Amino acid sequence: MKNKKELNTWLNAFNLSRPLVIAGPCSAETEAQVLSTARALKNTDTSILRAGIWKPRTRPGNFEGVGIIGLEWLLKAKKETGLLTATEVANPTHVDLALKHEVDVLWLGARTTVSPFVVQEIAEALKGTDKIVLVKNPINPDLALWLGAVERLYKQNISKLGAIHRGFSTYQKITYRNNPEWQIPIDLQTEVPDLPLLLDPSHIAGNRSLIFDLCQTALDLNYDGFMIETHPNPDEAWSDAKQQITPSHLSEITKNLSIKREISNSKTFIDDLASLRAKIDVTDKQLIAILGERMGIVKEIGAIKNKKNVAILQAKRWNEISQKMIQLGKEKQLSEDFILQFFKAIHQESIRQQKEY
Repeated sequence: MKNKKELNTWLNAFNLSRPLVIAGPCSAETEAQVLSTARALKNTDTSILRAGIWKPRTRPGNFEGVGIIGLEWLLKAKKETGLLTATEVANPTHVDLALKHEVDVLWLGARTTVSPFVVQEIAEALKGTDKIVLVKNPINPDLALWLGAVERLYKQNISKLGAIHRGFSTYQKITYRNNPEWQIPIDLQTEVPDLPLLLDPSHIAGNRSLIFDLCQTALDLNYDGFMIETHPNPDEAWSDAKQQITPSHLSEITKNLSIKREISNSKTFIDDLASLRAKIDVTDKQLIAILGERMGIVKEIGAIKNKKNVAILQAKRWNEISQKMIQLGKEKQLSEDFILQFFKAIHQESIRQQKEY
């Protein structure tokens, strides 16, 4: 794979903007809608027009896409505006049709990435293509599945590869439609530092009001760009209306984003950062010590429960703790999402520790 420091050969080869912006409707609905969106996006920072042609809906009966006719609309928009085009493919038939209609960017959706069999079939259908192929994270938080999908494509001599972070499904929805789980894409960057990484804030947010903050976070984490669902009349969209924005809103977002420098050579900056990181190191060690002490108490509780033949899981106690910690977290300006995830992890480890008795 190419060196990311060159900002990705395929970005340069297509003369694409940085950060890269892929935008367009969740679903292609009508020819007029696709063309009007493309015309409006032509005057933004958008380089690639996206539109869903086939929509993998969670439950039957929802709008599942217009099918092949939508590819004709994309091709027409491409010829009129000069924008590259992108769509999701979920099987070899989709791949064949997309290639025949000169689609420039093909992506594998979150529901596709979870299946190595399907990914392999798509990879073989794309073998040797010079198209850009992007892989969304699987719906479940599994880094190995995400990496495996990328590797299957790479082994078919597909060199213009990238990843899309669209968040991970959770049973309990609090702030986001799909939890970002930022550590997983950070781990992906560590494993494959030369792989371009884009953010899909629309699917993470599920709510257009959160998109700007998500995009800024992605830039702060050195992402290469975004895929943002954009529609001329979002509230009238046939799918995912709440998370889509207008082209003018997109322009406002990209205009106000701040691209941070990766590093500063200022001595003051370096010294201040080193000092603060040293404090974090000390605090982290204290945190581990406190967690170890807590688990020691948990083991004692486990021994008492075992002696009296009492069940390990006490749902009422857990609910009391979680609500109390959420409130304490708020007082320290810690998000409810973070507190719940943190204490769920502690709770799971506590159960594991108690099982030893």
